[in-house]
Amino acid sequence: MKRFSLPVIGRVLLCLALLLGLSSCSSVSIDDYLDSEPRLDLRQFFEGNLYAAGVVEDFSGKVTRKFTVEMTAQWQGDKCELKEWFTFDDGEKQLRIWHITDLGQGKYSGRANDILGVALGQAKGSALRWRYDMALAVDDKTYQVHFDDWMYLVDANTLINKSDIIKFGVTVGKVTLVIQKKD
Repeated sequence: MKRFSLPVIGRVLLCLALLLGLSSCSSVSIDDYLDSEPRLDLRQFFEGNLYAAGVVEDFSGKVTRKFTVEMTAQWQGDKCELKEWFTFDDGEKQLRIWHITDLGQGKYSGRANDILGVALGQAKGSALRWRYDMALAVDDKTYQVHFDDWMYLVDANTLINKSDIIKFGVTVGKVTLVIQKKD
């Protein structure tokens, strides 16, 4: 009897398909936070002056960068301008200006200079999930990556933001930061 053997590429593709299938089964939904407290009101939290500190991890979990962020946010009607001044531990500085629109019923859209297309977000209970593509500069190259951001309101003045950085369906890095209101 002849033994069946998949070529190497076939085995790799089969393993990837199984991993993607398993990861989709355990995916967290924003609906899981519907009744969680305290309730996140983006307009209330992102208003005025804020400060954040965070880390960037590579695919293995090793911290590769540390950073702080000074922020100002101002709402006019259903639109918010959120300015973020990043300072990294290697001295690099970045400015990102978000233009966020409250679409109603806990849904938001946003644009920024390094965001490709439109960021879409949804808030329920104490959580907000943002999804967007970004042109991410690393060393002398720029990569198109997908961000899956989760924000959790801890109390009236503290929000924790955890992000997966995804390329070709694989998490290649993570960002974690704590945002605090200064006012």
